[in-house]
Amino acid sequence: MSIHSRHWRRQALFLMLGLSLLLGGSLITYQIMDRENAVKVDPHDQNQVEHGQRVYDQLCAFCHGKELEGQPDWRIRKPNGKLPAPPHDGSGHTWHHSDDTLFGIIKHGLVPPYAPEDYQSDMPAWGDSLTDEDIWAVLTFIKSRWPEEMQKIQEDINVRAQRQSR
Repeated sequence: MSIHSRHWRRQALFLMLGLSLLLGGSLITYQIMDRENAVKVDPHDQNQVEHGQRVYDQLCAFCHGKELEGQPDWRIRKPNGKLPAPPHDGSGHTWHHSDDTLFGIIKHGLVPPYAPEDYQSDMPAWGDSLTDEDIWAVLTFIKSRWPEEMQKIQEDINVRAQRQSR
């Protein structure tokens, strides 16, 4: 075997080793980031649930109800054309949305991409008043009140939403 051939093989081996390390490191980083995103809302984290309940009681319960029951006739538009505040318990549709969508609605209000252009709503954007941690805690509190089956269905919605965003 010639010196030139050995040199070429050694370079190819180092190149393959470098690419393997780069790909492996990227995959590990991606999995770690994915895991971090997955635990923003853990309805079994009692500290986060209590934090969320405090924020909810202070800012959300007035419209959405102390027991997350929403306003009466929440599916029927008021005379001003706006819908009453929906329930966040199992009788509503909150659990039909991904965590990221719910986070966006709380932070930015019912504006695109969370609602049609010019959608009229009494739901304020809380992004200037609440930290991201506060918003995730409110979602944790809300989810902690759903039956286990709804939590599982909503978790599947989260998984599908994450796959679609990749």
